[in-house]
Amino acid sequence: MAITPEDLTPEVFAPFGDVIDVQSAKEDRVINEGNTVRYHDLANLSLTEAAGTPLINIFRSTPLPLPITLKSMECHPLSSQAFYPLSENPYLVAVAPAGEFHESEIRVFIANCRQGVNYHPGTWHHYSLALNSVSDFLVIDRGGPEENCDEVDLSQPLVVDLLR
Repeated sequence: MAITPEDLTPEVFAPFGDVIDVQSAKEDRVINEGNTVRYHDLANLSLTEAAGTPLINIFRSTPLPLPITLKSMECHPLSSQAFYPLSENPYLVAVAPAGEFHESEIRVFIANCRQGVNYHPGTWHHYSLALNSVSDFLVIDRGGPEENCDEVDLSQPLVVDLLR
């Protein structure tokens, strides 16, 4: 099986979560004596279910060998999970709708280095898929006593066609 990545836009990604970029800001605020623009309220975070607490992490992701092949997906039923790139590389975002997992519903998006994503609670997604070189991501997710990661293996690998 093969899949071709789509461009990441707020409209097409809305069923899965939020695109985090300055164009997605609900409001711009000039602050700090006029020296800073705050792009306000970029993602709908959900982190406190079942005594959860917000965590800020950095994930360092190594690109998969080519051709990129997806073998599994995961979801976080109790929380959102936000990723924002700290490197100058594009990356891939593989998702499927929340709820019962269906391989036929997987979609893959290509994100540029100025776009982050925030997965809604329960959205199925692949782990970070860096492209070109090792890349860092700022990640905001949930800590807490309850298990918050479900994983599934795909019935057959899904190859991402990057030659579009």
